[in-house]
Amino acid sequence: MSRFSEVKDLIHSMEEDFVKFYEKGNKAAGTRVRQGMQELKNIAQDIRKEVQDMKNQG
Repeated sequence: MSRFSEVKDLIHSMEEDFVKFYEKGNKAAGTRVRQGMQELKNIAQDIRKEVQDMKNQG
């Protein structure tokens, strides 16, 4: 469950950058959003592997 909290925290931390990029057109915030989304993708992939491994163990 700690992985789920990690995902929620990451998304919450990116909220301000989403607003800055989409509502104010701040390009630097867009870069931070892309970096955060890449990190989110990597975490999600790790979670998928972890769940699959646990499922296959029994």
